[in-house]
Amino acid sequence: MIGRLTGTLADKAPPQVLIDVGGVGYELDVPMSTFYNLPALGERVTLLTHLVVREDAHLLYGFGAAAERATFRQLIRIAGVGPRTALAILSGLSVPELAQAVSRQDGARLVKVPGIGKKTAERLLLELKDKLAPDLSGAAAVSNDAQADIVQALLALGYNEREAGAALKQLPPDIAVAEGIKQALRALSR
Repeated sequence: MIGRLTGTLADKAPPQVLIDVGGVGYELDVPMSTFYNLPALGERVTLLTHLVVREDAHLLYGFGAAAERATFRQLIRIAGVGPRTALAILSGLSVPELAQAVSRQDGARLVKVPGIGKKTAERLLLELKDKLAPDLSGAAAVSNDAQADIVQALLALGYNEREAGAALKQLPPDIAVAEGIKQALRALSR
């Protein structure tokens, strides 16, 4: 699995970017929120990634923030929502806006995103109800790569953003990833 890429931004044409990492060019599709925050061509860039392996293609998606990638992963778990639809949602709404729409059960806000109809919006509201915290305290509290890795591990184990954020707040800020995961799991099991 490719989890993160750091390299030189070689090309960008919405929604795709090309990152040169040691002479190998990786094409990534990114949400517009990430695209707008990219540096100029020729500059160094780091993106978190998600690899989708299909029978006919390997597709790489890039994100500027851990919260975006975690939300993308939540979205593609929903029946009928593929990576392209998830990117459209993240391009039309920021992660906090999506969490707010879900907490308020505001389907009209989701329908404004191109490609999202009423039925899909209703399914998103239902499926994401307990999976996105409206304040996204877990994502907002991440201040370094180790903390981001700890949050991602907890999300991968099935905890939601709120639980991961609460566990992260109990950890020292300079804790190593492995020890942080152990302590977070202990705190969540209480």
